[in-house]
Amino acid sequence: MDKMALSKKVMRVQPSATLAMAAKTKAMLAKGADVINLSLGEPDFTTPTAIESAAIDAIRSGKTSFYTPAGGLPELKQAIAQRVAADTGVKYQAKQIIATTGAKFALYLIFQVILNAGDEVLLPAPFWVSYAEQVKLAGGRPLLVHPTGENGKVTVADLEMVRTPQTQALVINSPQNPTGAIYTASELTALGHWAASHDILLIADEIYSHLVYNGNQFTSVIQLDQTIRDNTLLVSGLSKTYAMTGWRLGYVLGNAGIIQAMTTVASHATGNPTAVSQYAAIAALNGDQSAAEAMRLSFEQRLNYLFPKIQSLSGFELPTKPQGAFYLFPNVKRAVVRCGYTTTEDFVTDLLTQAYVAVVPGRAFGQPDYIRISYAASETQLAEAYQRMAEFLRTKGNPD
Repeated sequence: MDKMALSKKVMRVQPSATLAMAAKTKAMLAKGADVINLSLGEPDFTTPTAIESAAIDAIRSGKTSFYTPAGGLPELKQAIAQRVAADTGVKYQAKQIIATTGAKFALYLIFQVILNAGDEVLLPAPFWVSYAEQVKLAGGRPLLVHPTGENGKVTVADLEMVRTPQTQALVINSPQNPTGAIYTASELTALGHWAASHDILLIADEIYSHLVYNGNQFTSVIQLDQTIRDNTLLVSGLSKTYAMTGWRLGYVLGNAGIIQAMTTVASHATGNPTAVSQYAAIAALNGDQSAAEAMRLSFEQRLNYLFPKIQSLSGFELPTKPQGAFYLFPNVKRAVVRCGYTTTEDFVTDLLTQAYVAVVPGRAFGQPDYIRISYAASETQLAEAYQRMAEFLRTKGNPD
């Protein structure tokens, strides 16, 4: 036996497409290329000063020098519970909460503790790139669900077409990455009751819940009814709302037994989330929310600026305006063909290396004819990116 051989489950996992594109972009930037990066799901704002100051104060006081409980500081759990209660009206106890090293690790922990080999997880397409790979790492099988509902949202009929006796969980991401679609209360109620009736755990990824635009309404799954709430794990974090991607602080609320199992696994994996990030998170959750609202308004303005421009690009199809998050997800199949490419990946590669605009091919999200464009960039950058993309399409002989 080759002792250097990798495990079979690791060999099944693909690298993160978003991080791979970001790495290519950074390498080009390091060589002096004028690349506009629209590939990462990361606010281009810095963390609000009040949060940074609270972190600095915690460092200076000496509080950040030591381990904390693996599942997070008691005062952080209290701050999470209070913020969730303020947003949704639903109260959770400390034993129902875990703080994690980012919301990505929160999801990883969930799959590790709920899945046995061969268990299945339903993933409505398009889906965030890491869901499927994390399921594989836990020994499970990701099952792609093709939505037929309004604005590309999954319905009970869609799920029933795919469900098997091995189905253990359903992931619903609202607002959705990469489409920006938001599930209505009635849509979530139907999905939630279906999941509960089949003893399928509902994993609600609501990381973008505070990034909702143009008067659209967001409803959390946990606001619906007790039956659905008891069958739901709510996943969120501070990265998107507070421009804290580098701080790596996420959290999960739900069944106390699952939370305890996640805490046990975390104690052997990472230990506690970084102490200074926990104190920063407490300040973010408990403090003035005006900076978060100012960032939301900026994203809303960028969406309203960029959406019609992307719609106007030759060969791009984007019929529905996103309601939340900070992405556009157009179908570019016609553009790819007209420009002489056989795959979206080749199209995206040349867009980067020739037009110096970085986006992410849709195959990573389960839809290969699409690309994801992040508008987490200044309006000046977005305007320049649009001009470069339009010129790229013209140069490749793609006139309407």
